[in-house]
Amino acid sequence: MGHDFETLVERHRREIQVHCYRMLGSFADAEDLTQETFLRAWKARDAFEGRASVRTWLYRIATNACLDVLARRPRRVLPDQLGPAGEPEGPLAAVDLPWLEPYPDRLLDGAGPDDAVVERETVELAYLAAVQYLPPRQRATLILRDVLGWTAKETASLLETSVASANSALQRARATLRERLPARRAEWTVGDPTAEETALLKRFITAYQDGDPAAVARLLREDARAVMPPYPLWFDNRASIIRALSLSMDPASPHCIGRFRMRPVRANRRPAVASYLRRPGEHDHHWFGVTVLTVEDGLITAMAAFESATAAAWDLPETWPAAPGYR
Repeated sequence: MGHDFETLVERHRREIQVHCYRMLGSFADAEDLTQETFLRAWKARDAFEGRASVRTWLYRIATNACLDVLARRPRRVLPDQLGPAGEPEGPLAAVDLPWLEPYPDRLLDGAGPDDAVVERETVELAYLAAVQYLPPRQRATLILRDVLGWTAKETASLLETSVASANSALQRARATLRERLPARRAEWTVGDPTAEETALLKRFITAYQDGDPAAVARLLREDARAVMPPYPLWFDNRASIIRALSLSMDPASPHCIGRFRMRPVRANRRPAVASYLRRPGEHDHHWFGVTVLTVEDGLITAMAAFESATAAAWDLPETWPAAPGYR
Protein backbone atom coordinates (compact mmCIF):
# COMPACT_ATOMS: atom_id res chain seq x y z
CA MET A 1 0.00 0.00 0.00
CA GLY A 2 2.81 2.38 0.89
CA HIS A 3 4.57 2.22 -2.48
CA ASP A 4 1.29 2.29 -4.43
CA PHE A 5 0.09 5.29 -2.43
CA GLU A 6 3.33 7.18 -3.02
CA THR A 7 3.16 6.52 -6.75
CA LEU A 8 -0.49 7.58 -6.84
CA VAL A 9 0.03 10.97 -5.18
CA GLU A 10 3.54 11.81 -6.39
CA ARG A 11 2.35 12.60 -9.90
CA HIS A 12 0.50 15.62 -8.49
CA ARG A 13 3.41 17.06 -6.49
CA ARG A 14 4.29 19.95 -8.78
CA GLU A 15 0.75 21.19 -9.32
CA ILE A 16 0.07 21.02 -5.58
CA GLN A 17 3.21 23.07 -5.02
CA VAL A 18 2.02 25.69 -7.53
CA HIS A 19 -1.34 25.79 -5.74
CA CYS A 20 0.37 26.35 -2.38
CA TYR A 21 2.52 29.05 -3.98
CA ARG A 22 -0.56 30.91 -5.20
CA MET A 23 -2.11 30.67 -1.76
CA LEU A 24 1.01 31.73 0.16
CA GLY A 25 3.11 33.86 -2.21
CA SER A 26 6.29 32.10 -1.08
CA PHE A 27 8.33 29.48 -2.92
CA ALA A 28 9.89 28.23 0.33
CA ASP A 29 6.52 28.01 2.08
CA ALA A 30 5.01 26.26 -0.94
CA GLU A 31 7.71 23.58 -0.71
CA ASP A 32 7.03 23.13 3.01
CA LEU A 33 3.26 23.00 2.60
CA THR A 34 3.51 20.50 -0.23
CA GLN A 35 5.41 18.23 2.13
CA GLU A 36 2.79 18.89 4.82
CA THR A 37 0.03 18.02 2.35
CA PHE A 38 1.61 14.69 1.49
CA LEU A 39 2.21 13.92 5.16
CA ARG A 40 -1.44 14.64 5.99
CA ALA A 41 -2.52 12.55 3.01
CA TRP A 42 -0.37 9.62 4.18
CA LYS A 43 -1.81 9.79 7.67
CA ALA A 44 -5.37 9.91 6.29
CA ARG A 45 -4.88 7.35 3.51
CA ASP A 46 -7.08 4.73 5.16
CA ALA A 47 -9.94 7.22 5.35
CA PHE A 48 -9.80 8.04 1.63
CA GLU A 49 -13.01 6.59 0.26
CA GLY A 50 -12.48 7.27 -3.42
CA ARG A 51 -15.63 9.34 -3.84
CA ALA A 52 -13.46 12.12 -5.25
CA SER A 53 -10.31 11.78 -7.35
CA VAL A 54 -6.94 11.63 -5.62
CA ARG A 55 -6.13 14.97 -7.25
CA THR A 56 -9.22 16.64 -5.80
CA TRP A 57 -8.50 15.07 -2.42
CA LEU A 58 -4.95 16.44 -2.42
CA TYR A 59 -6.15 19.92 -3.38
CA ARG A 60 -8.58 19.79 -0.48
CA ILE A 61 -5.81 18.84 1.96
CA ALA A 62 -3.40 21.41 0.53
CA THR A 63 -5.94 24.24 0.68
CA ASN A 64 -6.76 23.52 4.31
CA ALA A 65 -3.05 23.28 5.18
CA CYS A 66 -2.48 26.70 3.58
CA LEU A 67 -5.46 28.19 5.40
CA ASP A 68 -3.96 26.96 8.68
CA VAL A 69 -0.74 28.84 7.87
CA LEU A 70 -2.52 31.99 6.70
CA ALA A 71 -4.51 32.13 9.93
CA ARG A 72 -1.32 32.96 11.84
CA ARG A 73 0.85 34.80 9.29
CA PRO A 74 0.57 38.27 7.73
CA ARG A 75 0.21 38.67 3.98
CA ARG A 76 3.31 38.77 1.82
CA VAL A 77 4.19 42.09 0.24
CA LEU A 78 6.33 43.92 -2.28
CA PRO A 79 8.03 47.23 -1.42
CA ASP A 80 5.69 49.33 -3.57
CA GLN A 81 2.77 48.19 -1.39
CA LEU A 82 4.32 49.69 1.75
CA GLY A 83 4.63 53.37 0.93
CA PRO A 84 5.58 55.97 -1.70
CA ALA A 85 8.59 55.66 -3.97
CA GLY A 86 11.85 57.18 -2.82
CA GLU A 87 15.20 58.39 -4.09
CA PRO A 88 18.59 56.67 -3.74
CA GLU A 89 20.79 58.28 -1.10
CA GLY A 90 23.33 55.61 -0.22
CA PRO A 91 23.38 52.11 1.25
CA LEU A 92 20.02 50.41 1.49
CA ALA A 93 18.76 48.96 4.77
CA ALA A 94 17.12 45.55 4.57
CA VAL A 95 13.89 44.96 6.50
CA ASP A 96 12.73 41.58 7.76
CA LEU A 97 9.20 41.31 6.38
CA PRO A 98 7.23 38.47 4.77
CA TRP A 99 8.20 39.36 1.21
CA LEU A 100 6.58 37.92 -1.89
CA GLU A 101 8.92 35.46 -3.64
CA PRO A 102 9.42 34.46 -7.30
CA TYR A 103 8.76 31.00 -8.72
CA PRO A 104 11.02 29.27 -11.29
CA ASP A 105 9.44 28.40 -14.61
CA ARG A 106 11.39 25.14 -14.72
CA LEU A 107 8.99 23.84 -12.05
CA LEU A 108 5.93 25.22 -13.82
CA ASP A 109 6.66 23.30 -17.00
CA GLY A 110 4.79 20.02 -16.85
CA ALA A 111 3.27 20.89 -13.47
CA GLY A 112 -0.07 19.26 -14.16
CA PRO A 113 -2.46 17.72 -16.68
CA ASP A 114 -4.49 20.92 -16.92
CA ASP A 115 -2.93 24.00 -18.54
CA ALA A 116 -5.01 26.19 -16.21
CA VAL A 117 -2.83 24.98 -13.34
CA VAL A 118 0.02 27.13 -14.65
CA GLU A 119 -1.95 29.72 -16.63
CA ARG A 120 0.49 32.58 -17.08
CA GLU A 121 -1.86 35.28 -15.78
CA THR A 122 -2.24 33.50 -12.44
CA VAL A 123 1.44 33.04 -11.68
CA GLU A 124 2.51 36.59 -12.51
CA LEU A 125 3.95 38.59 -9.65
CA ALA A 126 1.26 41.24 -10.18
CA TYR A 127 -1.48 38.63 -9.76
CA LEU A 128 0.20 37.12 -6.69
CA ALA A 129 0.66 40.57 -5.13
CA ALA A 130 -3.02 41.39 -5.71
CA VAL A 131 -4.18 38.04 -4.32
CA GLN A 132 -2.30 38.79 -1.11
CA TYR A 133 -4.82 41.52 -0.32
CA LEU A 134 -7.60 38.95 -0.05
CA PRO A 135 -8.59 37.40 3.27
CA PRO A 136 -7.52 33.73 3.31
CA ARG A 137 -10.92 32.18 2.60
CA GLN A 138 -11.64 34.66 -0.21
CA ARG A 139 -8.20 33.85 -1.60
CA ALA A 140 -8.95 30.13 -1.53
CA THR A 141 -12.36 30.68 -3.13
CA LEU A 142 -10.91 32.76 -5.97
CA ILE A 143 -8.13 30.28 -6.73
CA LEU A 144 -10.39 27.24 -6.57
CA ARG A 145 -13.08 28.82 -8.74
CA ASP A 146 -11.23 31.05 -11.22
CA VAL A 147 -7.91 29.22 -11.52
CA LEU A 148 -8.76 25.56 -11.00
CA GLY A 149 -12.32 25.72 -12.30
CA TRP A 150 -14.02 24.14 -9.30
CA THR A 151 -17.79 24.50 -9.05
CA ALA A 152 -19.44 26.62 -6.38
CA LYS A 153 -20.70 23.43 -4.73
CA GLU A 154 -17.22 21.83 -4.64
CA THR A 155 -15.69 25.03 -3.23
CA ALA A 156 -18.38 25.41 -0.60
CA SER A 157 -17.89 21.80 0.46
CA LEU A 158 -14.14 22.24 0.91
CA LEU A 159 -14.57 25.46 2.88
CA GLU A 160 -17.49 24.00 4.85
CA THR A 161 -19.79 26.86 3.96
CA SER A 162 -22.92 27.40 1.88
CA VAL A 163 -22.92 27.82 -1.89
CA ALA A 164 -24.36 31.32 -1.42
CA SER A 165 -21.50 32.27 0.91
CA ALA A 166 -18.91 30.85 -1.48
CA ASN A 167 -20.41 32.82 -4.37
CA SER A 168 -20.45 35.99 -2.29
CA ALA A 169 -16.79 35.50 -1.34
CA LEU A 170 -15.91 35.02 -5.00
CA GLN A 171 -17.59 38.25 -6.04
CA ARG A 172 -15.81 40.22 -3.32
CA ALA A 173 -12.48 38.66 -4.28
CA ARG A 174 -12.96 39.49 -7.96
CA ALA A 175 -13.79 43.10 -7.09
CA THR A 176 -10.62 43.46 -5.04
CA LEU A 177 -8.52 42.00 -7.85
CA ARG A 178 -9.96 44.47 -10.35
CA GLU A 179 -8.85 47.29 -8.06
CA ARG A 180 -5.36 45.91 -7.45
CA LEU A 181 -4.21 44.58 -10.83
CA PRO A 182 -2.24 46.94 -13.12
CA ALA A 183 -4.25 48.80 -15.74
CA ARG A 184 -1.99 47.84 -18.69
CA ARG A 185 -1.53 44.20 -17.69
CA ALA A 186 -2.94 42.94 -21.00
CA GLU A 187 -0.12 44.72 -22.87
CA TRP A 188 2.72 42.84 -21.17
CA THR A 189 4.85 40.43 -23.18
CA VAL A 190 3.49 36.92 -22.65
CA GLY A 191 4.18 33.39 -23.79
CA ASP A 192 7.49 32.02 -24.99
CA PRO A 193 10.39 34.49 -25.38
CA THR A 194 10.36 36.35 -28.68
CA ALA A 195 13.52 37.15 -30.62
CA GLU A 196 13.10 40.79 -29.58
CA GLU A 197 12.75 39.84 -25.92
CA THR A 198 15.79 37.57 -26.10
CA ALA A 199 17.84 40.38 -27.62
CA LEU A 200 16.61 42.82 -24.97
CA LEU A 201 17.58 40.42 -22.20
CA LYS A 202 21.04 39.97 -23.72
CA ARG A 203 21.54 43.75 -23.80
CA PHE A 204 20.31 44.01 -20.21
CA ILE A 205 22.82 41.38 -19.05
CA THR A 206 25.67 43.05 -20.97
CA ALA A 207 24.85 46.46 -19.49
CA TYR A 208 24.85 45.10 -15.94
CA GLN A 209 28.01 43.07 -16.39
CA ASP A 210 29.77 46.09 -17.89
CA GLY A 211 28.62 48.23 -14.97
CA ASP A 212 27.06 50.69 -17.44
CA PRO A 213 23.98 52.51 -16.02
CA ALA A 214 23.59 54.53 -19.23
CA ALA A 215 23.20 51.33 -21.23
CA VAL A 216 20.59 50.08 -18.72
CA ALA A 217 18.74 53.40 -19.07
CA ARG A 218 18.29 52.83 -22.80
CA LEU A 219 16.36 49.66 -22.05
CA LEU A 220 13.93 51.20 -19.53
CA ARG A 221 10.72 53.05 -20.15
CA GLU A 222 10.61 56.47 -18.53
CA ASP A 223 8.03 55.37 -15.93
CA ALA A 224 9.74 52.04 -15.16
CA ARG A 225 9.47 50.70 -11.59
CA ALA A 226 12.05 48.83 -9.55
CA VAL A 227 11.52 46.91 -6.31
CA MET A 228 14.25 45.05 -4.44
CA PRO A 229 13.03 43.04 -1.47
CA PRO A 230 14.22 42.85 1.32
CA TYR A 231 14.76 46.62 0.88
CA PRO A 232 11.61 48.72 1.36
CA LEU A 233 12.92 51.58 -0.80
CA TRP A 234 11.62 51.40 -4.36
CA PHE A 235 11.74 53.60 -7.45
CA ASP A 236 8.99 54.66 -9.84
CA ASN A 237 10.90 56.19 -12.75
CA ARG A 238 13.91 55.56 -14.95
CA ALA A 239 15.91 58.50 -13.58
CA SER A 240 15.72 57.24 -9.99
CA ILE A 241 16.64 53.70 -11.01
CA ILE A 242 19.70 54.92 -12.89
CA ARG A 243 20.82 57.14 -10.01
CA ALA A 244 20.66 54.10 -7.73
CA LEU A 245 22.60 51.97 -10.23
CA SER A 246 25.22 54.70 -10.61
CA LEU A 247 25.86 54.61 -6.86
CA SER A 248 26.09 50.82 -6.72
CA MET A 249 28.02 50.20 -9.96
CA ASP A 250 30.66 52.94 -9.94
CA PRO A 251 33.92 51.51 -8.53
CA ALA A 252 34.83 55.01 -7.32
CA SER A 253 31.61 55.31 -5.30
CA PRO A 254 31.77 54.48 -1.59
CA HIS A 255 28.46 52.68 -2.13
CA CYS A 256 29.70 50.38 -4.90
CA ILE A 257 28.60 46.81 -4.20
CA GLY A 258 30.77 45.12 -6.83
CA ARG A 259 30.49 43.55 -10.26
CA PHE A 260 27.71 41.33 -11.62
CA ARG A 261 27.57 38.29 -13.83
CA MET A 262 24.18 37.12 -15.04
CA ARG A 263 22.46 34.38 -16.97
CA PRO A 264 18.95 34.37 -18.46
CA VAL A 265 16.24 32.36 -16.69
CA ARG A 266 12.45 32.46 -16.50
CA ALA A 267 10.32 33.17 -13.46
CA ASN A 268 6.57 33.54 -13.04
CA ARG A 269 6.24 33.15 -16.82
CA ARG A 270 8.37 36.28 -17.30
CA PRO A 271 11.90 36.94 -18.56
CA ALA A 272 14.37 37.03 -15.70
CA VAL A 273 18.06 36.95 -14.87
CA ALA A 274 19.94 34.98 -12.25
CA SER A 275 22.60 37.26 -10.73
CA TYR A 276 25.99 36.58 -9.20
CA LEU A 277 27.90 39.35 -7.43
CA ARG A 278 31.61 39.74 -6.88
CA ARG A 279 31.92 42.16 -4.01
CA PRO A 280 34.96 44.43 -3.66
CA GLY A 281 37.94 42.39 -2.50
CA GLU A 282 36.45 39.04 -3.52
CA HIS A 283 37.68 36.75 -6.29
CA ASP A 284 34.58 34.77 -7.30
CA HIS A 285 31.00 35.79 -8.01
CA HIS A 286 28.55 34.47 -5.44
CA TRP A 287 24.82 33.94 -5.82
CA PHE A 288 22.90 37.20 -5.43
CA GLY A 289 19.32 36.49 -6.52
CA VAL A 290 16.79 36.63 -9.36
CA THR A 291 15.44 39.71 -11.11
CA VAL A 292 12.08 39.34 -12.86
CA LEU A 293 11.37 41.76 -15.71
CA THR A 294 8.15 43.10 -17.21
CA VAL A 295 8.39 44.08 -20.87
CA GLU A 296 6.04 46.31 -22.89
CA ASP A 297 6.61 47.43 -26.49
CA GLY A 298 10.27 46.46 -26.42
CA LEU A 299 11.17 48.26 -23.19
CA ILE A 300 11.44 47.14 -19.58
CA THR A 301 8.67 48.66 -17.47
CA ALA A 302 9.31 46.86 -14.18
CA MET A 303 12.20 45.16 -12.41
CA ALA A 304 11.70 43.03 -9.30
CA ALA A 305 15.03 41.93 -7.81
CA PHE A 306 14.75 39.19 -5.19
CA GLU A 307 17.79 38.50 -3.02
CA SER A 308 15.67 35.94 -1.17
CA ALA A 309 15.53 33.65 -4.21
CA THR A 310 17.72 30.57 -3.77
CA ALA A 311 20.11 29.19 -6.38
CA ALA A 312 18.82 25.67 -5.75
CA ALA A 313 15.32 26.64 -6.89
CA TRP A 314 16.74 27.47 -10.32
CA ASP A 315 19.06 24.45 -10.27
CA LEU A 316 22.10 26.74 -10.35
CA PRO A 317 25.39 26.72 -8.39
CA GLU A 318 26.06 29.03 -5.45
CA THR A 319 29.34 30.29 -6.92
CA TRP A 320 30.42 31.41 -10.39
CA PRO A 321 34.22 31.13 -10.43
CA ALA A 322 36.07 34.05 -11.92
CA ALA A 323 37.08 33.56 -15.56
CA PRO A 324 40.69 34.32 -16.56
CA GLY A 325 40.98 37.97 -17.43
CA TYR A 326 37.49 38.89 -16.16
CA ARG A 327 37.60 42.33 -14.61
